[in-house]
Amino acid sequence: MPILATPRLDLRELRDSDADFILRLLNDPSWLRYIGDRGVRSLDDARRYIANGPVAMYTRLGYGLYLVERRDDGAAMGLCGLLKRDGLDDPDIGFAFFPEFGGQGYALEAARAALDAGFAQHGMARVVAITAQDNAASIRLLRAIGFVYERDVTLPGGTEALRLFAATRAA
Repeated sequence: MPILATPRLDLRELRDSDADFILRLLNDPSWLRYIGDRGVRSLDDARRYIANGPVAMYTRLGYGLYLVERRDDGAAMGLCGLLKRDGLDDPDIGFAFFPEFGGQGYALEAARAALDAGFAQHGMARVVAITAQDNAASIRLLRAIGFVYERDVTLPGGTEALRLFAATRAA
């Protein structure tokens, strides 16, 4: 069952059976470059990532990262959703898609749906986003859905300064 739906996409909770997808996505060169190495090298690692990350967050907060599927053929394209990250006061939006799905508006559509759900369904007044300083595609997407650059931040345990953007619920 999708948690969120758009005209072309379904966003649903991750489950154990998505381990192969997670293993591939978290080792994709663009994930490694812009998000970082999560040490997921096997299907067991992927299942642990799903259980200890997204599934734990669904249980604790009622939201998290969702698997994004194209509705017309069920293709698993990427992840998108809201997270609560150490070092950030507000929930943040995250998204990552396989490169072959880039440039078609899927990430924009999914991110807009996740942000709208944060405001409407979860009562969030403010959502932030962090991105590598050189991730021009993510910065364009964030601006397109109403995020505004605020400052650079370094997350706990991190060494790289990231760009922090924010969006607030319309009055």
